[in-house]
Amino acid sequence: MKKIFLIGIVAVTMLTISSCDEDTVGIGKTLTSNVDLFTIETDTFDVTTQSIAIDAVLSHSNYTYLGRIKDPETSAYITADYMTQFAILENAKDSIFYPKEYIVSLDENNEVIADSCVITLLLNKFVGDSLAAMKMTMYELDRPVEEGKNYYTNFDPEAEGYIRTNGLKQNIVYSITDMQDNDSTRKANSSELSVRILLDKPYKDKNNKEYNNFGTYILRTYYEHPEYFKNSYSFNKNVFPGFYFKTMDGVGVMSEIMATRIGVYYKHVNKDDKDVVYVDNTFFYSTEEVLQTTHITNDETRISEMASETDCTYLKTPAGIYTEVTLPIDDIKLNHETDTLSSAKVVFHKMNDKTDLAEKLLQDPTTLLMVPKDSLSGFFEKHQIPDNVTSYLATLNSSYNSYTFNNISTLINVLYDRKKSGGANYTTEHPNWNKVVLIPVQTSTATSTSYNSTSSSISAVNNEMSITSSRLVGGPNNPRDPIKISVIYNKNK
Repeated sequence: MKKIFLIGIVAVTMLTISSCDEDTVGIGKTLTSNVDLFTIETDTFDVTTQSIAIDAVLSHSNYTYLGRIKDPETSAYITADYMTQFAILENAKDSIFYPKEYIVSLDENNEVIADSCVITLLLNKFVGDSLAAMKMTMYELDRPVEEGKNYYTNFDPEAEGYIRTNGLKQNIVYSITDMQDNDSTRKANSSELSVRILLDKPYKDKNNKEYNNFGTYILRTYYEHPEYFKNSYSFNKNVFPGFYFKTMDGVGVMSEIMATRIGVYYKHVNKDDKDVVYVDNTFFYSTEEVLQTTHITNDETRISEMASETDCTYLKTPAGIYTEVTLPIDDIKLNHETDTLSSAKVVFHKMNDKTDLAEKLLQDPTTLLMVPKDSLSGFFEKHQIPDNVTSYLATLNSSYNSYTFNNISTLINVLYDRKKSGGANYTTEHPNWNKVVLIPVQTSTATSTSYNSTSSSISAVNNEMSITSSRLVGGPNNPRDPIKISVIYNKNK
C-alpha cells in the first residue's frame, strides 16, 4: 500500500507541473540534475614526507612552562623558563584595595603594610615525577619586555638584559607534591596543583626605599599613585614590570602553568562597623592580555640527528621537529585541468613503537595544523585561524592511530593556480610551492549563544608547547606502504 501511495504522489506532482505550463520545451533539462552532466572519477597518488628541525617557535600560548625533563627518546634535557607580566582590569583602580583610612595593618609609624605577600604558580598539568625536587630562581624585571614584537622560544630575558640589578631575587626549592605540608593540608589542596612562593623579606624599590615586603610596596604605591593602576600598561610601566622564573637545578618534571598570581594580604575594618576586623586580599594575575613568554632550551644536535632519519618522520615539541609534506600537485592537476577536483583526502599513520618510559612521558600531539611551508611563520605571527582553504586541522584518531585531512582539494587548487600564474621561473623562485608542514598545535574555542542555541568555534591556534612526540609512517626512504592522497574528480562530459 505504501508503494502505491508513493506512486500516486509522484503522478499528481507530474500532473501539477504539466498543468502550470503547457509549453513543455526544455522540461527534460529542468528535471535533470546537474550530476547527470558529469561523471565521477577517482585516483590515488603517492605523497612524500621528511622531518625538518625547528630551533624556535613563536612563544605565544595559553600557558607558560617551567621545569626540566630528560627526553627518553634523545637522552637529552629539555629545560623551560618563563617570563610574565600581570594584568589590571581597565578602570578598576578605585576598587583594587580597600580605602586607606580603614586599613588596620599598620607598622610602628602608622603606615599601611601588607601582612604577607605570596606568589602562586597555578598549574594546569605536569609531566614527570610529582616528588622530583626542583630548584628555580625568581628574578624581578628591570623594565617591561617591549610590546609589539614577536618573541620566539629562544628569547632569553636574562641574556637580553631585562633582569633588574639588585632587584627582588629569590631561590625556591619545590616539588609538585609539597612534602613540607602535612597530610591534611595536602589532601585539602589536592584539587589545586600549585607552587607557592612567600615574599616575606624586606624589599627595596628603584629609589632605594625599603619596605617590609613586596606586598607593602604595591599597597603603598597604590595609595600614593592610584593612576598607576588604571590599566595593565600603566601598572607594568610604573609599578612592576614582571618576573622571570628560571629553572636552575633538578630534573624530572615539566609544569604547564595556567596562571601566575600575586596575592597581597592585609586587614581592615568595615566602613559601617569599625569593631570588626576583616582579613582581606587582592590578587594580580597573569592573563592573555599581558605579555608572557616561555624560553625553551633543547639539544639542537640530537634534534637534528632525529630529523635526518629517513625511514620515518617526527612530530616533536616543544621547538623540535615538524613533518614536511610534498604534495603531488602536478600529478593531480595536469591531466585534469578541465575537470573539477572535488575531494582530496590524505591520512598520516602513527607508528606504535615507544618504550614504556617514552609512552609515559611523551604524549602524542592531539591536533595537527597543515599549512603551506612558506606561510608557516606568518600564520602564527598574524594569529590566523585555519580557514579550510590553505590551512587545515586534524585530530588524532586513537582507534586508528592516524591523523586524517578529509578534503584539502581547495589547497591543491590554490597552490596550482599560484604556479600557473607565477610565470616560468615560479618554481625556481618558490621551491616550496608544493610543500606543506604538519605542526602540533593547541587550540582555543569561543562559545556563542543565540536564539536558544549554542555554538562553538576556534578562536586561537598556537604552537604546542608541552612535551609531545610521535613517529609517522613516511620519510624519504619509507620502508612501509607509501602515503597516499585519494582524489575525486567531477569529470565534465
